Formats: sequence, C-alpha cells, structure tokens
Amino acid sequence: MAETESPPIIVPDEDPVEESAPADEAPTESTPDPSLVLTKTGPKKVKKVLKKKRRPARPQVDPSTFKSEPPPQTGTIFNIWYNKWAGGDKVDSALSQRAAAGRCNVAKDTGYTRADNVNGSYFCLFFARGICPKGQECEYLHRLPKVHDIFQPNVDCFGREKHSDYRDDMGGVGSFMRQNRTLYVGRIHVTDNIEEVVARHFQEWGQIDRIRCLPTRGVAFVTYTSEGSSQFAKEAMAHQSLDHSEVLNVRWATVDPNPQAAKREARLIEEQAAEAVRAALPPEYVAEIEGRDPEATKRRRIEGSFGLEGYNAPDDVWYAREKAAQEAAQRGFEAPQEQLSIEAPRQQENGIFSDETLAALRGRVKVSSGPAREKVPARPLLVGYGSDDDSD
Repeated sequence: MAETESPPIIVPDEDPVEESAPADEAPTESTPDPSLVLTKTGPKKVKKVLKKKRRPARPQVDPSTFKSEPPPQTGTIFNIWYNKWAGGDKVDSALSQRAAAGRCNVAKDTGYTRADNVNGSYFCLFFARGICPKGQECEYLHRLPKVHDIFQPNVDCFGREKHSDYRDDMGGVGSFMRQNRTLYVGRIHVTDNIEEVVARHFQEWGQIDRIRCLPTRGVAFVTYTSEGSSQFAKEAMAHQSLDHSEVLNVRWATVDPNPQAAKREARLIEEQAAEAVRAALPPEYVAEIEGRDPEATKRRRIEGSFGLEGYNAPDDVWYAREKAAQEAAQRGFEAPQEQLSIEAPRQQENGIFSDETLAALRGRVKVSSGPAREKVPARPLLVGYGSDDDSD
C-alpha cells in the first residue's frame, strides 16, 4: 500500500527553535506536546529552551508598617558604642532576651536590587534581619555573601566601620585587628542532638568549617570558612530561636588559646591567599608552577630561552609573555613572537681586539693627537739660595 504525502502541519502556538530531538522519538498520547512539527518522515519533537530570568527581591515586611526607631529610653545617657541607654538602665537584661522581629528566608527573599548594578555594593543589614521593606528598590544587596565578595578590612560586609578592639561583651561590628570567623552561640535549649540542630540552622548562611558544642552549658562555637558569612550569620541569627522557643545570644568568639587552633587558622589563611592567587593567574601557568603539567615545563625550558643558548627567562618575564599571548588570543589575533637579541662583539679577522675596541682606541688617539699646547718657557732655577744666610 503506497504512502500518501501530506503537507507539513506546523502548530502556530510556539516558534520552532534550533535545538531538536531525534526524529524517531515520538511523544506519548497522554502528554501531548503543542510544539510538534508533523512531516512525511514522522512526528518531530521540538524542544523550546527558555532562559531563566532572575527574580526581583521582595519586600520582607509591609513598608507602611515598618518603623525605624531608636530603642526606648530606659536611662539618662545613650551609649553609641553599645547602642543602648546607660545610667539607671535596669531592664537591659530583659531587652536582650526579646525575640527578633523577623527572620530572613533565603529561598524566598533573595533577588536582585539596584545594588547589583553597582560594583562594590554592601549587603543589606535589614535583609539579614528579615525586616527590609524596600525589596528590589533597596540600595544594598539581597543575597548571601560569597567567597569572591571581599571588602576592606576596616569595614564589614554591611559597610559598617570596625574598631581596633572588641566590646566588653564581644558584640557589635567587631575588630579589624584580626580576622574572626567564629561565633559564640549561647542560650541554646539543651537536647541530645544539639550539634545537629545548630548545624541545620547555621548552615543556611554559608559554608561551615567546624562546630564545637558544649551540651551541658547550651553553648556552641560555629566557625565559617569566610569572614563575610560569619558577619552575615551573626546578624541573621541574633535573638532568633532554633527548634524551641529560646532566644539566642550570638556574639564574636574570643581567641582560641589552643596552639593547634592558631596553626589551623594560619594554614587556612595561607590556603585562601593561594586560592586567590590561583584565580588571578592563568590556569596553565598555575599548573606549570605546581608541577602538574610536565609538558608545559618542557615547553618553557625550550621556549623560555628566547633563541639564546643557555638563557633561562625568569618567572616574571615568562608570565608577561604568557599573559600577552592569552590576551592576544582573546582578541582574535596572534601575538608577535618576541625574541631577545644580544649582539655578540664582532671580532676582527686578523687581531685580538674587536671592532668596538679598536674604534674606542682610535677615538682616544684622535683626542690625544689634537693641537699641541703652547710651550711655556722654563723659569730659571733658584741656585745658591740659603735660608740660613743672614746677609741675604
């Protein structure tokens, strides 16, 4: 039985795209695909690729109900260092146990703001606390800090200036004298799985290096891999609760007196510095320095002489050449092959002096063979002069 040809039928709902599935793959009847092209070779499934768009940041609280007011006056003097009233303040201990007004939900609240178009923008402090009313109109970032988010050592990720020393209660912004990545978490409800509970709640704000818990005291020490994550987590978890109705006391941790901790901290800082250097240098150059690419080492030994026998280019010269070649490749043209040329002194055919030496000698001869100086007549010598003779 002969097969009858039928003109192709294209469904006009969606435009066909370049990427398509094989022709022998037919859709099922239970899930009809509207983007089908029917031809004489059989049904052809066309896959439409949709570009995922970034979503704007949403307001965490109602702007009409949001009020930014200083703490109520409970004393006679307002201490800007501790951000509280002093002098007759007797209810501060109760205020420190008051629950936070909101909590940041990273999955729902993260989005782009005006700060994404400005390089070097800081993170929103109210977003970390879960009470930012501006949403996408905010002038600060509404996302978690990452490893590449690096700021000046005298400010934190929120743009607040640090101080030379910590407060007495280890609260506040912190100190610029050392890099602190460890948080002290107190008032934790004592349970058997306290470490698991702390890890589940604090890993929302960044990658955790280690957690140390004191179950009998309800205290935990949480160390993050980056300082920005610890700064964000300190504000996000202040006065929050875990699985129970406790109100957490989150502070900066003091220096660990354990010598092994100091060595571990120094080693981590060196690893972070090495990682930053690796990110700044070309991958081929890093692999060659670390000895992971023997072919590159051999190529450098051959090409690093620049055509000169016995010459070995230093690292800065070789890196400048590799960087120029990489930039030229990105622009789409071939970099010129630069060669170092050192002219050897030309030897005369008959003689031991070079041409440059002979030319220098001729110049001295010409100088010495200039016009003769006028001879000055010699003065007569003093003969018979005696200083001991009184008659003279």
